[in-house]
Formats: sequence, structure tokens, C-alpha cells
Amino acid sequence: MELQQMRYVVAVAETANFTRAAERCHVVQSALSHQIARLERELGARLFDRTSRRVHLTPAGEAFLPAARQALEAAERARAEVAAAAGEIRGRLAIGAIPTVSSVDLPRLLVNYRTRYPRVHISLRSAISEEMIEQVKEGTLDVAVLGLPPAGRVVGLRGHELARGGLVAIVAPGHRLADAGEVALAELADEEFVDFPTGTGARVQSDDAFEAAGVRREVAFEVNAIEFMTRFVRHGLGVGMVPTAFADELAGVRVLRITDATARVEVLVWSRSRPSPPAAALLELFDIDPESYS
Repeated sequence: MELQQMRYVVAVAETANFTRAAERCHVVQSALSHQIARLERELGARLFDRTSRRVHLTPAGEAFLPAARQALEAAERARAEVAAAAGEIRGRLAIGAIPTVSSVDLPRLLVNYRTRYPRVHISLRSAISEEMIEQVKEGTLDVAVLGLPPAGRVVGLRGHELARGGLVAIVAPGHRLADAGEVALAELADEEFVDFPTGTGARVQSDDAFEAAGVRREVAFEVNAIEFMTRFVRHGLGVGMVPTAFADELAGVRVLRITDATARVEVLVWSRSRPSPPAAALLELFDIDPESYS
């Protein structure tokens, strides 16, 4: 069993297509198919069911895939550790961030990182906090920037608080409160809202604020991005709530300070295991020493 064979299996599983997998791996399809067939013979089981229209994992393939990914990650980690011992940071760095991150200028940070460590391949994913917590635990992500309620805690990971901030409400220019400047949550009780999906960190924060104020509200539209929320609000379809740090970036809406909303916390999290050299180098840019966190 060879690492290259595992790479081919992962590529086919992720693309569901032998041709696209071969293109991703920069080999001809016949060579990729031959190596996978050879691996299947060695394992004594078929990893893929192939039809004229699609390719999908067999039960044996489903069992093999996580172990193959772990083996590839371990090999990548070994190469990175050897390079770090020789004074070079290289390998892969997978970062996650909520769409509403405001505590750090990620593009600027990554430009700085890439300038210092050009041999590191960086990937960035935007997702909800709950998904990224699991991905960091699984090792799919090295680090992630989460949004949590003030009392929120992440079990099983190490974390560092980056910032705390409030919430503001955004309304259409023609809204009855457009010129108010500030508003209490009770004044928004009869409004329809545009908010993030139920269960997400940003939504929990808004829900907790209204619950603490004893105010009920109706969320009519659920969206996944502030830009999408702003478009709904701009057209008068509802009221939105966003972090204060985004207030100056939103065009075509009026921003109202909320006098009784709870704070919003952004946290950087990483695995309790020793971070890879690329991840440790990123933590250094945040002035974080991972060894100081228990």
C-alpha cells in the first residue's frame, strides 16, 4: 500500500469522477485507475462502485477513506516537522473563519504569513462556528476563528479570545426607526428579522439578547452572509443585527446602536495536540505561545 494510491482514492472520492481525479493528481486516468485497482486487489475489496454515470464509495471504501486521509495528513506532518527541524516552515495550513469575523484582518494577516513562509500551502474555509469546531477536532482545520456568546465555551480545544464587541441593528433608509440613532430591543418586538440560520453562533447571540430582554421576535428570512442580509434589509424585508465592527462597511442601510444587546466574542481555537509547524507559525503572528495553554 502506497501513499500515492491513497491520494488517488481520496481524489476519486472527493470528485466522484476518475477523469477529474486524474486531472487533480496530474496523471493520466489509466495510471490512476490501474493503481486503485492494484490497491483493491491488495485489500481484497472494491473501494468504488462504477457506473456509466457516477462513481461512489462502497462500504469498504467508506471505511478506508478516513484512514487514508489520516495517513496522508501524518505523512504531510512528518515532512513539515523535518523541514522545521532544518529551519524551514513548509507544508499545509487549513484555516477556518466565520463569515462575520471582525477581530482580525485575515487578508492582511495571510499576506504577511505568505511573505514569511512561502513554502506553506494555505487554504481558508468560511463556515459556521459549530461546523468548524468539529473540523478542528477532526484535524480537517488547523485553526479557526469562531463567534461565541459571552458565556460560550469550546470543549476539547485550546482557545484564545481575540475580541469582544456589541451588536447593531440595520434597517432600510425608509424604516420608521431609520433616524433614531439607537434603539432598545423592545422597540423591535413587532419587526420581522433577517438573521443567520438557527443554531449558528451569530443567531444564538441574537436570540439570547432578545430572550434576556424578555422580547419575542420573528425571523422571517435566514441567510448565511452579511452581504446577503444587507440586501434584504435594504429592500425593506426585515431588520438585521450585525457586529458593530461591520457598521461602517454596510452601504444603503441605516445603523442603530442597540442599548441592551449582549457582547459578541471572537475566539481563535486550535487542537489540544501540538500544532504543526505551519499552524504554530500562524499562532506566533497572533502573539500566542501554544505551550502556555493547557
